[in-house]
Amino acid sequence: MNHTLSRRALLAAGLASLSLPRGVWASDAQQADAPRFSTANSAWQTAYDKALAVLVGNVQVMPYVTRPVLIEGSVYRGIWQECGPHEALVYRKFRPDVARNSHLTFFELQRADGQLPANNKVAETGFGQIQMVVPIAATAWELARDTGDGELLEAAYRACGAWDAWLVRYRNTRGTGLVEGFCTYDTGHDNSPRWAGVPNQCPNKDARRHHDLPGLPRLCPALSATLYGARRALADMARALGRNAEADRWTEQAELIRSLILSKLYVAEDAAFYDLDAENKFIRVRSDVISRVCGEHVVDQPLFDTLWTRQLHNPKAFWGKYPLSSIAMDDPSFVRPIPANSWGGGSQGLTALRAPRWMDHYGRAAEFSEMMDRWCDAIQADLTFRQQMDPDTGIFTHGEDHPNYSPTALVMVDYTWRLIGVVEEPGTLYWNIRPRHKAAQGARLSLPLDGGGSASVTYDAMGADLTLSGRPLARVEGGAARLITAKDGSGIGLLGISPQAQRVTLLLPGRAARHFNLKPNQRLTL
Repeated sequence: MNHTLSRRALLAAGLASLSLPRGVWASDAQQADAPRFSTANSAWQTAYDKALAVLVGNVQVMPYVTRPVLIEGSVYRGIWQECGPHEALVYRKFRPDVARNSHLTFFELQRADGQLPANNKVAETGFGQIQMVVPIAATAWELARDTGDGELLEAAYRACGAWDAWLVRYRNTRGTGLVEGFCTYDTGHDNSPRWAGVPNQCPNKDARRHHDLPGLPRLCPALSATLYGARRALADMARALGRNAEADRWTEQAELIRSLILSKLYVAEDAAFYDLDAENKFIRVRSDVISRVCGEHVVDQPLFDTLWTRQLHNPKAFWGKYPLSSIAMDDPSFVRPIPANSWGGGSQGLTALRAPRWMDHYGRAAEFSEMMDRWCDAIQADLTFRQQMDPDTGIFTHGEDHPNYSPTALVMVDYTWRLIGVVEEPGTLYWNIRPRHKAAQGARLSLPLDGGGSASVTYDAMGADLTLSGRPLARVEGGAARLITAKDGSGIGLLGISPQAQRVTLLLPGRAARHFNLKPNQRLTL
């Protein structure tokens, strides 16, 4: 998926991307070129529009940095390294300035020793834990690459390289080469039985130290996977900057930590990744650590298939009616009834938002469509956009879990486009066409593309017309399918994106209609 750009091209494009003065919100100008979606399905439209309104309300200015960022929302009045940069990346087609600011905030608040803040909140800038999941290096690289932002690329490479050095210095006290967890907030697993008996933060809010407790520090597969993903991104950044020797070094270090995760923290008999405590005992709680490791593509396809069958897609484990639970439902530690802010069982909006980073990679687009439908149904039944829901019932936790949570709003928006619209990847467009989907009723979608132009989908009762920058590209009728094309519209293939086999008709300009029988996750080359 990743491709490299020349430094000159990146920097030149970056100058164009910086035409707006720093601190200018420019919401009117940017909203004029935002993605457009409309549907005759009033329930879907209401949920989509409200999700966008939640996100607009959560674009705010935090202390110490004068430019607006996308905050977490709900009770979380700030931006967290664990999730904020990734959320802003998902939102970037609507507010590219906010996506940029949501990364630069962490780089500008970085300490001289290389430590990145865990968060920047109304109350404080936090350094009392490392709290990382989706690597900020990865999201910064993707944003810089896709927008041609050379300045962001340079800043990210410097900051994330220094952050790597800090983690090696202070979170490798056992000398294993893996990243150590000192406290609950390090992984953002609030109220999880995985961290039972361990304090939320490091002593005196100093992430270089851990409490003097048995079992600490722990070797953590998810934190180590985050560093693996960061090093892969640093390698890509180095190549884009013409620093090939550094790129090779980052690649070598990434592969080293990947091999350590697999050899030291995976238990084959359980088909699970676990923390390993200071007494070399596994913390045998099957948690979303498994999907976080997959999120950085640590495992190969055969191992993923094992994890998928035994854990992730197992209806007794993580694949409830509303996937994915934060603790396996058949694990004795699953917490029920589900309390507020509980990574002890509830299906979390953050987990749903991260799922696109690994489900397609491992060839599970058809099953992902089920998960997307169930999440969107649950959101439409509630419309308050809260943090988590019961994996069995789809009922969102109320009470202390307040409304207007950015990740859940982003799930509604992002899933809409992944279900019936266009998704842009480097050099590639994914046209997700589902004529019989309820969101597709009279639906019209238009996505502005990086580098100019737009991709549009217009549905009618029989199918959908696809256009690229005003030029007719194709028509798809019948069942659900993903047409995969290059950015210039040249065809690459068809993918089965429904859990059931589909009969699909593809009509290309000037060519006879072609009919296909697509099985789930089957890919055909055109």
